[in-house]
Amino acid sequence: MSNPVFSRDPMFNGRGSSTAHATVDAATLDQMYGMPTATPRETGRMTYDDVIVRTAGLLAVIVVVGAATWLFAPGLAMIGLIGGFVLGLVNAFKKEPSPALIVAYAVFEGVFLGGISYFIETMTRPGSPAGSLALQAVMATVATFAVCLFLFRSGRVRVTPKFTRWLLVALAGYALFALTNFVLSFFIASEGFGPLRNGPVGIIVGLIAVGLASAALIVDFDAIKRGVEGGAPRKFAWSGAFGLTVTLVWLYIEFLRLIAMFTSNR
Repeated sequence: MSNPVFSRDPMFNGRGSSTAHATVDAATLDQMYGMPTATPRETGRMTYDDVIVRTAGLLAVIVVVGAATWLFAPGLAMIGLIGGFVLGLVNAFKKEPSPALIVAYAVFEGVFLGGISYFIETMTRPGSPAGSLALQAVMATVATFAVCLFLFRSGRVRVTPKFTRWLLVALAGYALFALTNFVLSFFIASEGFGPLRNGPVGIIVGLIAVGLASAALIVDFDAIKRGVEGGAPRKFAWSGAFGLTVTLVWLYIEFLRLIAMFTSNR
């Protein structure tokens, strides 16, 4: 697994323990046989609809808070970044999902994305219609999500142990690169994306990052599939929604950077 939200949770990584079967007598078995089949919702199991509804809710929170931040307080972007980072770690390493903390994460991410989108757009497209850069990044994110879902559902891309290992190594390399770029930005002047992400090199790195985020999305889909098929409790739909949201936020940021780079290089 690439996403720590899923890789640490036995409900999503295929190592969850199955429910023990109690011994029942013949009469009870006959009565149970005559009852209608219980749906996953009736048995308290997680369904795909549960994950979809919660993911849509978190994304709606991010969009609403992001729009408000863009209009009224873009300067709060750094607070959103720090709050989102801290709550992201807390939620990723919690054994039991906390809906309140996950929604709070979405609020902070909305503040961060609204602020950073405002600053990147005003820096690269002064005088352009408000929100045009962010809208393009949103559309690119939605399109990529749809393509990744199609590739996964159709079986054209399969999550194998080799695929997962490759992605883990690639993500570790990208994380090291991003950390180095961040540290160097304090010592070397750059155009806003760090000294290692300027010009053609920055565009190439951005394309690689989009590819990694897309691969991570497919792994996330596989983890959620494992959770549903493994009978994970319904409360873990919040974990599934949180994991998807984390990856989608990363994908949006990478598209935002890429579009800004293409615009500034014209």
